[in-house]
Amino acid sequence: MIIFRYLTREILLTMAAVAGVLLLVIMGSRFIRYFTDAAEGDIPASILGNLMLYHLPGFLELILPLAFFLGILLAYGQLYLNSEITVLVACGISPVRLLQVSLVPATLVAVLVGLCSLWLTPAGALKTETTLEEQRSRLDFTALAPGRFQDFGGGRTAYTEAFSDDGQQMQEVFISERQRRRDGTPETAVTRAGSGYQTVDPETGSRFLVLADGERYSVEPGRFEAERLKFETYAVRLSLGSEQRDLDVAEYATTTELFGDGSGQARAQLQWRLSLPLMVFILTLMAMPLSRVNPRQGRFAKLLPAIFLHICYLSLLLAALDAIGRGSLPATVGMWPIHGVFLALGLGLLMHNQRRGMR
Repeated sequence: MIIFRYLTREILLTMAAVAGVLLLVIMGSRFIRYFTDAAEGDIPASILGNLMLYHLPGFLELILPLAFFLGILLAYGQLYLNSEITVLVACGISPVRLLQVSLVPATLVAVLVGLCSLWLTPAGALKTETTLEEQRSRLDFTALAPGRFQDFGGGRTAYTEAFSDDGQQMQEVFISERQRRRDGTPETAVTRAGSGYQTVDPETGSRFLVLADGERYSVEPGRFEAERLKFETYAVRLSLGSEQRDLDVAEYATTTELFGDGSGQARAQLQWRLSLPLMVFILTLMAMPLSRVNPRQGRFAKLLPAIFLHICYLSLLLAALDAIGRGSLPATVGMWPIHGVFLALGLGLLMHNQRRGMR
C-alpha cells in the first residue's frame, strides 16, 4: 500500500505539473485571440471569461492524456535514475504489479477525459457558438466603445457618443457605409441620427438597426451633388436570417443523440469521443517500457520519441475522424484499427522490456 501511494503520487504530481504548463500555454493563446477580437470590437470583453470556461473541457480532453503519458515517463524515469526501480524489483515487485499500480491513476484520468469528451466538451462547444451567435444577433454595435470610430467590416464605420443605462440604445449615432446601388454604381452613404437600437425580425431572423430623428446623405463618386434624406425613423438591415450559423451538427450534439444518429458525421464524432479515454490506457502501456532509461542518459532521453508516438497516434485519429465524416472510410472500420496497432505496439514494448528485465 505504501508503494502504491508513493508511485501514484509521483505520477499524478508530475502529470499535474505538465498539464498545468500545457493548459496555461493553450489557454493563453486562445485568450489572446479573443482579447484581440474584443479590442477590435468583434465581441464584448464581458464574455471573455465565459468563453474561456466553455473551452476548458475541450482543452483538458486533449491535454490530460498527453500529460499523463509524460507524467509516467518522467516519474518512472526518475525512479530508474535513482535506482529505485531496481530496489523494488529486488523486493519482489514484478513488472506486472507496477503496471497494475499505473493503471489505477490511468483509470482516474480516463474517467476525467471521458467526462469531458462525452459530455462537457460538446456542451461547452455548443454554449460557445450559442454565445457568439447571440452576440452576432445583437450586432457588432454591442461591442462599440462610446466616443470611438470603429470599423465593422463590409465598408461600415460607426460611432456613437454614448449608450443608454441598459446598454440597448445608442445616442448620437454616426454611420458611414460604402455600398453599391442596384445598377452597380458605387456610392458612399453617411447617416446621422439622434438615437438608435437594434431589433431582430422574429419571422425571418434578419437583424435591423432602427435609427430615429436623423439625416442620411448618399454621394456617388464623380458627381457634385448628394441625395439628402431626413427621417423620423429609418431601419437599416444588417444581416439576413440565413447568415446565422447552423448549430444542428454532430460536433454540438450530445452523446445520446449521436447513438441514435446513423450519419457519417455522427458516427465519426461518437468514435472520436470514445477514443480519447481509451487512448489513456494504451498510452499507459507504451509509457511503462519507454520510461526505462540508462542513468547516464538522463530521464529525458526517451521523451522525444515518446512525444512523436503520441503525435502520430493523435494525428491518425484526427485523420480518421475527417475520413469517416466524409465517407471515405467506413464507419464500421473507423478508428479501431488505429487503437489496435498502438495497443499491439504497447504490448510488444512491454514484453520486450520484461524479457530484458526491469533492472
